[in-house]
Amino acid sequence: MEDVTMNSSIQVADRKQTASFRIVLSIVTIAPLWLMLATTDRSGYAQTSDDVSSSTATTPSPADWTQFHRDNMQRWNPYETELGVTNVGNLSLKWSSPIGGFSNSSPAVANGVVYVGSIDKNVYALNADTGARLWSFTTGDEVESSPAVANGMVYVGSDDNKVYALNASTGTMVWSFIAGNSVQSPLTVVNGVVYVGGSDFNIYALNASDGAKLWSFAAQFPFAMFSSPAVVNGAVYVGSNDSNLYALDASTGAKLWSFTAGNAVSTPAVANGVVYFGSQDHNVYALNASTGAKLWSFVTGATILSSPAIANGVIYIGSYDHNVYALNASTGVKLWSFTTGNTVTSAPAVANGVVYVGSDDHNMYALNASTGAKLWSRAVGNVIYASPVVTNGTVYAVSNGITAFSLGADLFLRIFPSTTTVHQGDLLTYAFPVWNLGPDNSNLEVLNTQVPAGTTFDYIRISGTPGLGTCTHPPFQGTGQIVCHEGDSMAPNTTWTVRLTVKVTAPAGTVITANAATMSDTPDPNLANNTATVSLTVQ
Repeated sequence: MEDVTMNSSIQVADRKQTASFRIVLSIVTIAPLWLMLATTDRSGYAQTSDDVSSSTATTPSPADWTQFHRDNMQRWNPYETELGVTNVGNLSLKWSSPIGGFSNSSPAVANGVVYVGSIDKNVYALNADTGARLWSFTTGDEVESSPAVANGMVYVGSDDNKVYALNASTGTMVWSFIAGNSVQSPLTVVNGVVYVGGSDFNIYALNASDGAKLWSFAAQFPFAMFSSPAVVNGAVYVGSNDSNLYALDASTGAKLWSFTAGNAVSTPAVANGVVYFGSQDHNVYALNASTGAKLWSFVTGATILSSPAIANGVIYIGSYDHNVYALNASTGVKLWSFTTGNTVTSAPAVANGVVYVGSDDHNMYALNASTGAKLWSRAVGNVIYASPVVTNGTVYAVSNGITAFSLGADLFLRIFPSTTTVHQGDLLTYAFPVWNLGPDNSNLEVLNTQVPAGTTFDYIRISGTPGLGTCTHPPFQGTGQIVCHEGDSMAPNTTWTVRLTVKVTAPAGTVITANAATMSDTPDPNLANNTATVSLTVQ
């Protein structure tokens, strides 16, 4: 195999965004291509950069969504408590980022950073609160694979035939592995091993530290593996476009069993000793995870490219018949279905009683997990092949770029004068505390006020400590507008305070009135709390 020159271009920006299964409705074997691949050395090999030691292993929060399946291999986030059935209808735009255009790479979220690939050949790292680009890494072709984050590194495949390991903090390449064809499968990382399918008919197990190949397994027939491997209890479950669902030994790659469906197989999910997956033969299947024996199947009205999510004994999956289905995980009996305006390729995500799923009708939906009732929807501008993730009160959806939705941050402003008894010539200090009542972080808060009539400017400070923000203000003994920028973010239940000191120049009997207003870059669900007024009379 010809050596491929690595491209480790990194772009760092200033501060201020997959379908698990590629769409192949008809699988056509092109003999020259697969024969060429079959006769080529497809063992693959790794190339390591000088920056192996630069990777810092920061442990993600249990609530993070670090890979396509989540760590439970079920696309269910049991740690999400902020969003739920009662409030998800209030979701609003938090931020959006173009990330170079359309993408079908499903995002991963870890340690306050969103990682996602794009058809512009880049992998992006974005601030999860603001969408600001932290870094980007350029590969040699489109990035349709979905990243996985572990061990302080981001693992992702590219259509340039490589699997990359990047430093999660800097985007520096740590190693790359060369497969025999494009790598579009969402990656799975378990116990220090990276599992990924390739268009060269193979699934690979790679050492997560250095990219060395531990084993590979070739599909029975020369068809691509776009499925994301699910790894549970020492077994790897992966679907192939050769119509098979394979169970492999996670340590050796030896085949444990295989099950043949009527057509190409989607990414599986695993729960309670059962493997669930969809197929282009229109069916959802449930198999015994130990033996591969079929437990039940449920037929939908069209092809299934969506991958299942599992939560609380229910399977959620989309179909090309425009529906999202909820099925009893034990019996396969339909509990409900919800009809969207087009095909459903996106895999659902489930959190706190809500099912989130995208449709090719350009909308992201939030559905009641118990009833299927629509709780919320939002157009994102294009078809949605990628699958959403939900963590820390935010929904991340990928289509034309990546969009984040949240409930916003309720800012609460009050004005407190240092005294209620003042005389002409006195110094008077106003405190303007801005509380973030949550539930989200508030970003880049701004306070607007002015020197009250009947006073002149003396001094201003922020939270009593220099460096916690910046203010523009009149000169000493002047009058006029004051604008203060917090310049960062406020967590829920925290306060940012501006203190303004003025000199009273008005005579006795004059009413002095201070007004202020606050806002931030984060949507605010209750603007009634954002203004305040206080008056006092000169004695």
